[in-house]
Amino acid sequence: MSIRLWLCTASRRSPANARLGRVNPDLAFAMELADLADAISLPKFRATDLHVETKADLTPVTEADRAVEEALRRQIAKKRPGETVLGEEFGLDASGPTAGVRWIIDPIDGTKNYVRGIPVWATLIALERGGEIEAGVVSAPALGSRRWWAAAGEGAFADGRQIGVSKVATIEDAQSCYGGLGAWRRAGMLEGLLELIRRSWRSRGFGDFWMHMLVAEGAADVATELEVRVWDLAAVKVIVEEAGGRLTDLTGRVTASGGSALATNGLLHEEALGILTGQPA
Repeated sequence: MSIRLWLCTASRRSPANARLGRVNPDLAFAMELADLADAISLPKFRATDLHVETKADLTPVTEADRAVEEALRRQIAKKRPGETVLGEEFGLDASGPTAGVRWIIDPIDGTKNYVRGIPVWATLIALERGGEIEAGVVSAPALGSRRWWAAAGEGAFADGRQIGVSKVATIEDAQSCYGGLGAWRRAGMLEGLLELIRRSWRSRGFGDFWMHMLVAEGAADVATELEVRVWDLAAVKVIVEEAGGRLTDLTGRVTASGGSALATNGLLHEEALGILTGQPA
């Protein structure tokens, strides 16, 4: 998706910005970074010579993960000097003098899918200022070039249209999504997840970024996962919230710092939280 197309869409969809003749510069730059990431990650997807290694935590990392993050770091240093970067592959670069401004990057969310040729993967880019996530982009080029984005106070968008969460009000009518069962078993919380699955109208184990974007679009109503980090959540959090939903950890705390995540349409949040933790609302 080109920046030009996005700028036109943003002007139509954001009346306040259109009246003032301006575009959110943080979001525009995040979209530029997403274009750069897509240009690197997509050609390497399903490549027969893709180099894959195993990290210390036994998760895979590919040459594409590293190439994307390195390219985004270079572009941020060039265009936004002094702003810090936290990325999954290379950690925190805190050398810049711009206090309280941080780019949070997951170069390829869904690396296991990427390695196996499954097109459910994306680059996640967020800007945090003063401890608050102010802009986020999720770009999934192998899913038909799908892209979602949001800036605080300006709504959430996907592929040229504004999006919003569903109005489903009971778990029995809800479509619920979840991450890998192994994490729930390791945490001793598998029974809570299974109860959510049993009570939901429909459930699917989509995992990763996609289930949260389905909640933001209103296609799913609940999404939950464990063993997540800040780079998994920062971009999706602002998109879900700007779409009218809620994202917390499983203690109910509003945060993108990691550990656990529950995204809902808001109406189902307390009920889903109670089921998952065994403490009914």
